[in-house]
Amino acid sequence: MSIAEVREAYTGRAEEYISLLGSVADTHELDRDLISRWAEQLDGPVLDAGCGPGHWTDHLRRLGRDVEGVDLVPAFVARARERFPEVPFRVATFDDLGVADAALGGILAWYSLIHLEPERVPSALSEFARCIRPGGSLLLGFFDGASIEPFPHKVVTAYFWPPSAMTERLEAAGFAVEAVHTRSEEGTRPHAAIVARRIDAGASAR
Repeated sequence: MSIAEVREAYTGRAEEYISLLGSVADTHELDRDLISRWAEQLDGPVLDAGCGPGHWTDHLRRLGRDVEGVDLVPAFVARARERFPEVPFRVATFDDLGVADAALGGILAWYSLIHLEPERVPSALSEFARCIRPGGSLLLGFFDGASIEPFPHKVVTAYFWPPSAMTERLEAAGFAVEAVHTRSEEGTRPHAAIVARRIDAGASAR
């Protein structure tokens, strides 16, 4: 699934997405609690990568974080700027976040990588690792599955990931996984979230 295809699919349904999922109040209580607890322990600027219409970005701002939101869909970025004028938003891709090396204390990637083909995920994780300073943190949310496989997401094809497989990719990119959360409820797809710490590669090599 190319960037252009994902951008086009979400552009066509941006307003529908915002009306259904564009508010923190519409999210699961456990997700709100996890993201809030994760944000409280961060030190340094935070990037909401794949911010969509910006509700989680604004949530992080309200928690006192120095945060910026980026998304590959210009329609989302435009609406995020309208809805949350106190927060900076811009267009970017996971291959190039437009952030200096080791500039961030953390990245939130909440269901941001679900449409990437599995072979493209390591590149995105490497870009996250480049941007996060040693000791910084990544919180990644995705659909939990028994194997890496596509499924017909409501907007455009997405992928299930076993947490063990995502952990392997994270470790290869330079992260140490600190916590894995899973949740399965009737009527919804299984959910997973991983908190991972950016390793100081120089220190580990000594």
